Amino acid sequence: MSWLVTGGAGYIGSHVVRSLLDAGIAPVVLDDLSSGIEAFIPEGVPFVNASILDTDAVAAALTEHGVVGVIHCAGYKYAGESVKYPVHTFRQNVEGTGCLLEAMDRAGVTRLVFSSSAGVYGTPPTDVVTESTPTSPESPYGESKLIGEWLIRDQVRATTMAGAPLAATSLRYFNVVGSGYADIYDASPHNLFPKVFSAIQAGKAPQVNGTDYPTPDGTCIRDYVHVSDLAAAHVVAAQRLDAGDALEPVYNLGSGAGTSVREIVDAIVAATGTDMAPVEGPRRAGDPAIIVADGVLATRDLGWAMRHDVTQMVESAWAAHPKG
Repeated sequence: MSWLVTGGAGYIGSHVVRSLLDAGIAPVVLDDLSSGIEAFIPEGVPFVNASILDTDAVAAALTEHGVVGVIHCAGYKYAGESVKYPVHTFRQNVEGTGCLLEAMDRAGVTRLVFSSSAGVYGTPPTDVVTESTPTSPESPYGESKLIGEWLIRDQVRATTMAGAPLAATSLRYFNVVGSGYADIYDASPHNLFPKVFSAIQAGKAPQVNGTDYPTPDGTCIRDYVHVSDLAAAHVVAAQRLDAGDALEPVYNLGSGAGTSVREIVDAIVAATGTDMAPVEGPRRAGDPAIIVADGVLATRDLGWAMRHDVTQMVESAWAAHPKG
């Protein structure tokens, strides 16, 4: 009996795969390698090179490998780029989730952990978002994740009426950083850490946008969570669903306090050993002073905790970042 990780060759998915192995759970990886890296998959873990849009291939993988549950990490995860490519974003994230749910229904797989996003909140009315904060996504990416949650909710309702209920939960989080392994790194050209690391390697100073916000050091505060902490929460969610425990439909994975941009940049400067002073730039339009997620419910039900501080997040990411 095993769990399928869609997008299991990606930065987050591959950490989930290794966390499953550490928990004694057999993982199977399904990934089309559009952004994933096959070398991230541990030796001996079954790998299905296919898209979640291929319902037949997904259903076959579920059946062939005796899968009992799915951790759904596959998707197009770039909020900024989604504004340029909304059709592609919705195809991958909405249609892809629908195809996965259809394949699971065919194969009789009834447990699902969905990797969602705190981007579903948009710019909320409060600094700290809880699961009851109204959702108002501001990008096609955020919209697609919220629709994915709706699809799962409706499938839970439909399968419950049919007598074979799907047990599912969705995990919402903001910025995922760090690395738990020297051979896994964030390869995205759009995410903060790899962008800043690459800029420093090219001889460019890191930039801080806005230093006059009403925060302790004047810079924006955001939630940054270590990828290993995130992966562990996915695995606990899978274990609880496997045990037949009732979970909330959604959980935030956040610090409740956040980290300022200045703290992040200072940690990056220290970790990389650069002698370039950060450049201070103007505020970016639409950037609120503070947005962080409250993780109280996840702590209660999933053992969620921020086990890595800012320095550990940055140093682990830099250690794994390609230097060539």
